[in-house]
Amino acid sequence: MSGQERLLVETATETKAGALHRRFARRIVSLPWLMYGIYMFSLGTLMYLTGVLIAAPRYLLGLDAILRPVAEWLVWYSGAPMVLGLAMAFADLFFFFDAKRPVRDYREGPAPTERVTVALTAYDDEDSIGPAVRDFLAHPRVKRVIVVSNNSADRTLEVARAAGAIAVNEKTPGYGRCVYRCFEESLRFDDAELIVLCEGDRTFRAADIDKLIAYSPHADIVNGARTVEGLRERSTQLTTFMFYGNLFVAKLLEAKHLGRSTLTDVGATYKLVRRRALERLLPRLNRDVNLEFNAHFMDMALAGGLTLIECPITFHPRVGVSKGGNVSNLRALKVGLGMMWGVTWGWRTPR
Repeated sequence: MSGQERLLVETATETKAGALHRRFARRIVSLPWLMYGIYMFSLGTLMYLTGVLIAAPRYLLGLDAILRPVAEWLVWYSGAPMVLGLAMAFADLFFFFDAKRPVRDYREGPAPTERVTVALTAYDDEDSIGPAVRDFLAHPRVKRVIVVSNNSADRTLEVARAAGAIAVNEKTPGYGRCVYRCFEESLRFDDAELIVLCEGDRTFRAADIDKLIAYSPHADIVNGARTVEGLRERSTQLTTFMFYGNLFVAKLLEAKHLGRSTLTDVGATYKLVRRRALERLLPRLNRDVNLEFNAHFMDMALAGGLTLIECPITFHPRVGVSKGGNVSNLRALKVGLGMMWGVTWGWRTPR
């Protein structure tokens, strides 16, 4: 092999090695280190608190000889995941943050003037769907209201039609199925660039459409947020446990997509979506995800490069009995854990 040939081979090898190095570096930077850090720090905190709380049975039940080594081990080694978690968070926030933020300009422009399509999910909402439909139809920015009943056993469909809505039935049970059908039905009408998703239980009001539209020049998706205290009625189905659990999952999702959005609410079912963004997003969504679908929707939107921002909205007591994740704190915990699993490990279809 001549010297020139040897030089060409060495150059090609170095170029290939450099490309591999750059791909590896990009892969390292892209990992959600802040999210992992939150988990590790939470694990360390849980270990420490468990070790401290073991003191009660140690002394009250006379189990000091058995439980002392366990308590000491938990307290002593709790520092390891805490420090590791802080290191992960520090790396993401101070070294990788700029590389993770998408390269995009601030979006500005006049608020759209056209009317919107509103799609309402409903499940045995005979008592609330009529007032909900009339409320949205009375808003000057609403062109039509579509109601998707998730195989309701009562007169939800008939009442919705009588109130002036386009009402259809989704026979397959599941909140994700119902929302997905709402989006499909909305996309059948090509005269509305903006699509509003909401529920028919009267927890949200048509007046907030003005807020969503005002935010729309800045994003592909405007997600309602129920986390502003002055905008929530005193008594709603959102308990204190649900409120802060929802906030925790929202921040976990924000940590996963660091630099892409600021999130405080993953459970709000009131949102505005641009038609073009929805057409891109719909094939990525898993309609079989059930009560965790809102978090799934936000996760897929951010992973797909769409711009998502939050808008404060009002939140009211629902009419009738809740059938979703707000039935009880235990049900909410199960849904929250499902959201955390989906955000961390991927959204699998439940068996």
